[in-house]
Amino acid sequence: MVFITIPNHKTLSLTLDPNTTTLHSLKLSLHHHTHIPIHHLHRLYLSQSHPLPSQNDAVLLSRLRVTPYSTLSLHLPLLGGSQAQTPTPALTPTPIPPPSKPKLDFLNSKPPPNYVAGLGRGATGFTTRSDIGPARAAPDLPDRTATTIGGPSGAGRGRGKPDEDEDGDEADEKGYDENQKFDEFEGNDVGLFANGEYDEDDKEADAVWEAIDKRMDSRRKDRREARLKQEIEKYRASNPKITEQFADLKRKLYTLSTQEWDSIPEIGDYSLRNKKKRFESFVPVPDTLLEKARQEQEHVTALDPKSRAVGGTETPWAQTPVTDLTAVGEGRGTVLSLKLDRLSDSVSGQTVVDPKGYLTDLKSMKITSDAEISDIKKARLLLKSVTQTNPKHPPGWIAAARLEEVAGKIQAARQLIQKGCEECPKSEDVWLEACRLASPDEAKAVIAKGVKSIPNSVKLWLQAAKLEHDEMNKSRVLRKGLEHIPDSVRLWKAVVELANEEDARLLLHRAVECCPLHVELWLALARLETYDHAKKVLNRARERLPKEPAIWITAAKLEEANGNTGMVVKIIERGIRALQREGLAIDREAWMREAEAAERAGSVVTCQAIVKNTIGIGVEEEDRKRTWVADAEECKKRGSIETARAIYAHALSVFLTKKSIWLKAAQLEKSHGTRESLDALLRKAVTYRPQAEVLWLMGAKEKWLAGDVPAARAILQEAYAAIPNSEEIWLAAFKLEFENHEPERARMLLAKARERGGTERVWMKSAIVERELGNTDEERMLLDEGLKLFPAFFKLWLMLGQLEERLGHLEKAKETYELGLKRCPHCIHLWLSLANLEEKMNGLSKARAVLTMARKKNPQNPELWLAAVRAEMRHGNKKESDILMAKALQECPNSGILWAASIEMVPRPQRKSKSMDALKKCDHDPHVIAAVAKLFWHDRKVDKARTWLNRAVTLAPDIGDFWALYYKFELQHGSEESQKDVLKRCIAAEPKHGEKWQAISKAVENSHQPTEAILKKLVVALGKEESAAENSKH
Repeated sequence: MVFITIPNHKTLSLTLDPNTTTLHSLKLSLHHHTHIPIHHLHRLYLSQSHPLPSQNDAVLLSRLRVTPYSTLSLHLPLLGGSQAQTPTPALTPTPIPPPSKPKLDFLNSKPPPNYVAGLGRGATGFTTRSDIGPARAAPDLPDRTATTIGGPSGAGRGRGKPDEDEDGDEADEKGYDENQKFDEFEGNDVGLFANGEYDEDDKEADAVWEAIDKRMDSRRKDRREARLKQEIEKYRASNPKITEQFADLKRKLYTLSTQEWDSIPEIGDYSLRNKKKRFESFVPVPDTLLEKARQEQEHVTALDPKSRAVGGTETPWAQTPVTDLTAVGEGRGTVLSLKLDRLSDSVSGQTVVDPKGYLTDLKSMKITSDAEISDIKKARLLLKSVTQTNPKHPPGWIAAARLEEVAGKIQAARQLIQKGCEECPKSEDVWLEACRLASPDEAKAVIAKGVKSIPNSVKLWLQAAKLEHDEMNKSRVLRKGLEHIPDSVRLWKAVVELANEEDARLLLHRAVECCPLHVELWLALARLETYDHAKKVLNRARERLPKEPAIWITAAKLEEANGNTGMVVKIIERGIRALQREGLAIDREAWMREAEAAERAGSVVTCQAIVKNTIGIGVEEEDRKRTWVADAEECKKRGSIETARAIYAHALSVFLTKKSIWLKAAQLEKSHGTRESLDALLRKAVTYRPQAEVLWLMGAKEKWLAGDVPAARAILQEAYAAIPNSEEIWLAAFKLEFENHEPERARMLLAKARERGGTERVWMKSAIVERELGNTDEERMLLDEGLKLFPAFFKLWLMLGQLEERLGHLEKAKETYELGLKRCPHCIHLWLSLANLEEKMNGLSKARAVLTMARKKNPQNPELWLAAVRAEMRHGNKKESDILMAKALQECPNSGILWAASIEMVPRPQRKSKSMDALKKCDHDPHVIAAVAKLFWHDRKVDKARTWLNRAVTLAPDIGDFWALYYKFELQHGSEESQKDVLKRCIAAEPKHGEKWQAISKAVENSHQPTEAILKKLVVALGKEESAAENSKH
């Protein structure tokens, strides 16, 4: 089958086989169906760029790449001029340009005369007819459809039906059909195809366009919904509801007290329509009204003469008092209070009225709606059907009783549950519900009936014991229950809890006979017995329960409690072997929990034995170290120190030469042990790992901190014997002697270290010693020798430059810094020292040039930017410093020291916003946090300032400036305990860095000062800086 698209937008289907049909046969078949002359059928196209050849009609269609179900297009030439008089078929072909002609070629050609773009479809301008009426009468377009084939000659564009000759002639003259339908919304598009047939191709095209529209709509759906949501929120924000306007006030109503609620006046009707002007007039009260009032209030003690005449049975009219409604109300209130008192004082039954909570109950009473009442009625009817059709179903009776309880009909609920007890006497749930609904006096009788009906119900016996208030009666009830249920563990536990120690022992002996498979009863009996009897009890329990590990653990605890620590390990080992023989899998995690429980119970040896025998179960050999260290750290976090110590001890027994395990065990002893235990551990560690420098150094330091300098010196000597060429041990020995005011010993040690080829650190320490002793020449000589050996070590250049500055040789110091920068161009400290020296010698301009050069060679360095800003500030150039700070923050947007300095530079009202910007950029930077803490401190927000300062020292405990700020704050606003706490934490942290901290700690006079002294000196220096800043402002 082959499809042919003809110019009237219809598609013909021809039943042809392209493999056997020639092109000539195709044209004949097409002529037979359309009556188009054959000489007009030479323009057949398989596609727009592939016309079928018209020279050889004998070729098969398959040779022309026509396959079954291919669609061919037929193009016909436009018949005009002299050809209009020749007869042509009624089919009006649409002229289609040759395929070789470009699609947009008409854009380069000149338009026809009087051509208006869009006029054919009714688009005559940007205004519409609904705005200003028709701007121009749009002519109707010709009818382009042809209803018949083979009409009169000249039937071309604009022709109507063939029988309308006159209309057709007029249409040819005008160029359009005046009767053409015009759609006022869509132009002439509807009119163009009003008479066309809607075939399958049109339906398919509409479906395709509809799918495209849906696809485009789904792509825009999210944006459209977001825009709509934004518009709705904007409208609601500009036009809020009354409830939203007062929402914040309504939320604050919970803060009102009861007195404030009661003091709110009742609202009246203050509308203007009820406000009428009243002309009040005041006149004297007449005497008759006063007399009448007096007569109403007086008490008559004698009969009136008229009443005497009738025997006193008639009351004079004037003696009848007028009814006082207020008095009547007060009388009713008095009567009500008397009734309440009588009901509350009733002791014959349950008190049904609480006079104190009466009004509260009234206020909290739920007003049942009609819908709820209807639901209750439906549920009642349904449950009634359940209980009637299946009266032996206990849940039906329970549900019916609870429904009546919810509806407030407690008596009906009791009656229903009573019927349920009669129908289901063997259901313990029904009896328990009946006991719950019954009154306190009737509950005992109800539960008594229940245990008679079900004597083997543990729940009923426990409920019966709970109803008793005396412990003796409770014990009696429980023992009665044990007569019926001797194997109930719950009843035995309950009765043992109520008994004293001697009775509990006897009861437990009977309990383990009745419940021999319950381990808790055996263990409880063992705890109450003496040592010898407890061993017998545990042996009997082990025979009855051979797969219970708790018995073995309890036996180990028993031996440890009685001083037999040697038996503990044996018992645990035997227990694990016995459990494995019984086929019980040893759960390593469960045994570790038992070890921690033993530690909490005070059985340390048992804990160690459990760890030793179970820590390696189920762990691969290559994972042992990692797993054991992780277990020890977890135990340490949970506070199980002995368990962690036992894990490390076992790990060290397996991995004797693992330095990391020794270090972790030493840290554990340092944090939670004693000095003796730490010393013993380190001694043992260096025995197995003599080449581990850190273990020797840790042992020496602990001895030094304990005040035993000779012992520390001896440990370092042993360490040097074990590791003869260790620079760390040389330096540790030097520090020990130097800090203990033994400079000569320190000099000798360093001299030996230099002779043995020490590194740059040895030369630096040697120069420091000479500086402390005041030997300037020796110091210069050592620095010169060190720089010859290590010219790239910047600290030697710094020390040499500082030496020249101290001696006043500024030019030599400058030369030293410049030489150092040639060797170390990226050393920031050398650049800063040179800039400070230039500022002293030649002023700001030279310092500015040095810092500019430093920033070029070391871009994005915040310290250089900060030095430039501070240099401008020192010389009063506020504007230049602000510009530099802005550039610095652009180049280093995440620098905490720059943001902290910018916060201090801006005026005080702007510091809050600047701090918010700083926290957005670097939230966890300690410098920014300390700057924010200063803001809170100046604003007298003490708690917030303390919190932020604590956060700063927690993030950077090695920076001493923050500790000084924190300690100064506590000196002003804290207690003595908080001051001691900050001081203690600072000493433990041992800060070494900080711009102001190093300036004091590295001064020659403070070389041997402890951390506490340096901290207090820095606090004093900070106070002087603040005083100087305040004086400069004034």
